Amino acid sequence: MVDVSFGPERGQRPNMGDTRAAYLEMTRRKRMYGGILLLIFIVLMASGFRVAEERNAGDFLPGLSQVGDFPYEVLSEAWANRANLPGLFVEHIPSLIETLNIAAVATLVGGIAAASLSLLATRGLALWPRMVPVFRRTMDALRAIPEIVIALVLIYILGGGPVPAVIAIALHTGGALGKLFSEVAENADLKPIEGLASVGATWGQRMWLGVIPQVAPNWLSYALLRFEINVRASAILGFVGEGGIGHDLKLAMQWGQGRYDKVVAIFLLLFITIVIIDRISDRYRTRLVKGAIQ
Repeated sequence: MVDVSFGPERGQRPNMGDTRAAYLEMTRRKRMYGGILLLIFIVLMASGFRVAEERNAGDFLPGLSQVGDFPYEVLSEAWANRANLPGLFVEHIPSLIETLNIAAVATLVGGIAAASLSLLATRGLALWPRMVPVFRRTMDALRAIPEIVIALVLIYILGGGPVPAVIAIALHTGGALGKLFSEVAENADLKPIEGLASVGATWGQRMWLGVIPQVAPNWLSYALLRFEINVRASAILGFVGEGGIGHDLKLAMQWGQGRYDKVVAIFLLLFITIVIIDRISDRYRTRLVKGAIQ
């Protein structure tokens, strides 16, 4: 009888000794490569630390004992003036609303741009297949340039205010969301698109009726996640003169001692807002994705 489990010949069995030796050799090789990479990482970290310490005005290790001095000073002053915190919350709500508006408008504009770029950059869906690499590199470029760099350039051209912040965040959002949107669109079922094409539908009609209904839940989920990121980005851009609550935080920190209660109030207000947005968007993202799966 032929032994179909191990081979065509009667009684043939694999040499388990060779298999075990090959496995052990592969494990040793992986450990060796892992050890080499870890050693290279440690050497690079040590050399980078030495370079940074030599170029710094002070020494890192001696300054470790003072790392908690500034937080202690800020928190102790804020605790002494804790009765002022509710009033400071109310005072900075308009700046917080401006920050949320910047993030919302930038997410909307960037999301629309990302949707267009993703469909044009997705193989099998693109209107101009030969232009797919161009649109992909465009998204890479938008994603590679940090928002703060774009904002600094726009401040020089347009001056300070929320408009440069919206443009900077929207451009970066277009590149980041475009990549995610394109990956989702690549998994879309092509049968509805082929059916629409057979009855003479235009490219826009095929995308709107055949692709968008399939990818909309995941697209909205990614857009909500990006909105959370953009709220933080708009607050950071306030430090370079883009307005919003980040600008108020910068001024409060520049004033120094005597205004640390305002610093803590702004931090707490921003933290509470981000937590609320995170919880709300997380809930809706879960419902969107589960709804799409069901």
